[in-house]
Amino acid sequence: MRSHEAGALHGDFGHGPSWLRPPTDVNDLLPQLWASTVERDAGGVVNVGGISVVDLAAEFGTPIYVVDETDFRERLAAFKSAFFDRFGQGSVYYAGKAFLCKAVARWVDESGVNLDVCTGGELAVALAVGMPGERLAFHGNNKSEVELAAALDAGVGRIVLDSFDEIGRLTVLARQHGVRPKVLIRTKVGVEAHTHEYIATAHEDQKFGLSLAEASMAADQIIAEGVLDLAGLHSHIGSQIFDTTAFEVAAKRVLGLHHRIAATNSVTLPELGLGGGFGMAYTTQDDPQSPERLADGLAKIVEHECAAYGIDVPHISVEPGRAICGPTTFTLYTAGTIKPVELDAGQLRCYVSVDGGMSDNMRTALYNASYSATLASRVSDAAPVLARIVGKHCESGDIVVRDEFLPGDVAPGDLLAVPGTGAYCRSMASNYNHVPRPAVIAVADGAARVIVRGETVDDLLRLDVG
Repeated sequence: MRSHEAGALHGDFGHGPSWLRPPTDVNDLLPQLWASTVERDAGGVVNVGGISVVDLAAEFGTPIYVVDETDFRERLAAFKSAFFDRFGQGSVYYAGKAFLCKAVARWVDESGVNLDVCTGGELAVALAVGMPGERLAFHGNNKSEVELAAALDAGVGRIVLDSFDEIGRLTVLARQHGVRPKVLIRTKVGVEAHTHEYIATAHEDQKFGLSLAEASMAADQIIAEGVLDLAGLHSHIGSQIFDTTAFEVAAKRVLGLHHRIAATNSVTLPELGLGGGFGMAYTTQDDPQSPERLADGLAKIVEHECAAYGIDVPHISVEPGRAICGPTTFTLYTAGTIKPVELDAGQLRCYVSVDGGMSDNMRTALYNASYSATLASRVSDAAPVLARIVGKHCESGDIVVRDEFLPGDVAPGDLLAVPGTGAYCRSMASNYNHVPRPAVIAVADGAARVIVRGETVDDLLRLDVG
């Protein structure tokens, strides 16, 4: 095996994916992968919101999630502007499942964007900061009676119904509460979104929603009983989607059902939820669309299909989550063990172990998700080497970044930053191997503050009652 020579790794670092090539300058920060205020200073140290990652690590430790608050607010404003211009007030719901805490709920509220929750816990966070119930939508495939009652008590504006059982539960509760909540019926339109199996949600063989035939029967039932106020239909085809063709097929099918329900029952269904799932850039291979292009594209699709059916265009709503919060955040790690591994024919891969891993980013192991990374605490003129950034957990699948070029002199103590971790990483974080979950630090205008406190070993032991 080849070894460290003069502080750097050498050798032919092949075996990466075919699209991955050594960068011209391994210190480059590609703008499409980073939040708007992220840059390198004159010494090569990554800064965000006017604060260096070296200072952030010294004050808060690592690993930490670092949120560019300015960028987060800008993305909320961009989606609000683009979709409000095309579809009107209330057309954007931030999908809280991507990442939600009280600070984020306040940012969403202050932006005028609505909020989509899918559990009683997410509902509680929204209500804790005083977000009005009418600006909330409640999703989920198995909402309990307690959660549905809480939604009714809070005056949640839209409850998205996922099954006949849920229709029955909510009907009973609505009678008991003496209210008539607005509801949407979630439909699975049989569209295979071009994404990972676990985040494609509109094909038939999965847990979400009702088939078109079932949704038609559910609508007839709700209208006949008159207890719930059927506002329209909802369709969500999956996540991390760049191909708008799937939205065209979904819109055609769900608007056909919309037309049949309205005509058969002589009612007006004023709304149509098209879900979210808009993609973001994790690597240079991802090419997300701007909010303006998304809004314009969806508007043309809906207008075309409504004209074909001879019906009025309903009020359209969408639920972007990762496209808003994902690019705003990077995870900051400290490198520990550096291990060059010989593969074959003299080719090497550099394994760089960091002080986090699958407990703070499950997506690589769960979805085979791709991420990028950069040496963040200094500049380097060493030749690039193909690296794999791995965690500290006792699993061979504990991989944070599967393939990335790093400087060949990467060493223990270096800070590494992994961009695009604002969506689902903290939401899906765990205490695997009894590792405390990291803090979330918001940075803006030269100031940094904790918005979610990092856990300690004392926190872990406090819940362990023995």
